Amino acid sequence: MQFSQVIGQAELKAQLVHMVQHNRLSHALLFLGKEGSGALSLARAMAQYTVCETVNGKAQPTPKSPEAPSLFGDPEPETKNDQRETRNEKRTTNIDSCGTCPSCIKASKLIHPDIHFSFPVIPKKSGDKPVSTDYIVEWRLFIEKNPYGNSYDWLQFIDAENKQGNITAHECNEIIRMMSLKSFEAEYKILIMWMPEMLGKEGNKLLKLIEEPPPNTLFIFVAENDDLILPTILSRTQLIKVPQLQAGDIAAALQQQQEVDISKASQIAQISNGNYREALQQLSHADDDWDVQLRDWLNSIAKTGPVAQVKWIEEISKTGREKQKQFLQYFIHLLEHALRLRMLQSPGNGSKDDDFALRLNKLCSLEQQEAITHELDNAIYYIERNANAKMLFHALSIKLYHIISNNSIILVN
Repeated sequence: MQFSQVIGQAELKAQLVHMVQHNRLSHALLFLGKEGSGALSLARAMAQYTVCETVNGKAQPTPKSPEAPSLFGDPEPETKNDQRETRNEKRTTNIDSCGTCPSCIKASKLIHPDIHFSFPVIPKKSGDKPVSTDYIVEWRLFIEKNPYGNSYDWLQFIDAENKQGNITAHECNEIIRMMSLKSFEAEYKILIMWMPEMLGKEGNKLLKLIEEPPPNTLFIFVAENDDLILPTILSRTQLIKVPQLQAGDIAAALQQQQEVDISKASQIAQISNGNYREALQQLSHADDDWDVQLRDWLNSIAKTGPVAQVKWIEEISKTGREKQKQFLQYFIHLLEHALRLRMLQSPGNGSKDDDFALRLNKLCSLEQQEAITHELDNAIYYIERNANAKMLFHALSIKLYHIISNNSIILVN
């Protein structure tokens, strides 16, 4: 993957290129970015840039036709210092990998022998000691189809069902063996570890290798939550924060890659909160009528009572986790929109979202809306961790009832 294929992140791309060009590349980097920010895509682009033969000045020139001996003698052959200076000049003039040299082609297809991947896996059968290479074919297919996918998407792709993916002690031993070998083609050996949060205490096996790596070895960790990473590994990496995407970048990507018209792309980009994966999910469910579903839920909470609530919960529990998350995120989006209208004291422009947001402002105070948003965020967190949908939405309905009726507002910690 080239930097030009990564959505947005222009400043960060320039920073990464500058690090490589001026030999300021730490041997262990941590790309820390929330879901859908493109941290894995950036790591892949940097790995490809690092091994690119054009960037490193190693691309073979087109052979020239033989010429007659020069009348004044042939020029002196280039020394090693001259060749090194030429490579450095080419590095500073190339702001992206070429995409056409053999190394770039292999890197883009995830088959470069010096770029290795480590990611969460599950045993294929009882008693197995799985490693990432057991799933490398599936990994290539997954990255091709879902370059902005998350760990849930990956585990569903390999039919993990409710099994928890892990980076195991056996995988750590394999990494130590693999990274201790000499590189095959490129100057660097590179390991990209995706989701190091799923690396338990067995990750301490890698500390010596990370702290004292063989020459020209590069570790790139790609994570979403640094609180779940082993502190011993965290302290040995250079942190590179990957910001959430700008709404304009997401809208442009939806237009160019998904052929979405500009108005719909802008609307989805605003709701996705800087998460391109979420934007794609919203696009795939763009025909779902979230506002009707939300109106029915709020009416069952505030007016029609428990029987209507139970019926609504039965329906929402059948929709699947992704749709449940998107529904709750849509509710949060409306609450944020209601806050904007409240602060600006604006009646809006008459859109469907404006009408719903104004009704929310009449129904709830600012403190109540803050409490509801807090509960919705918690619900999304538990949905991602396989909470029982019926129990979760029952509990959430009860909490929202007490918040809306103002009997007891659940305070935000």
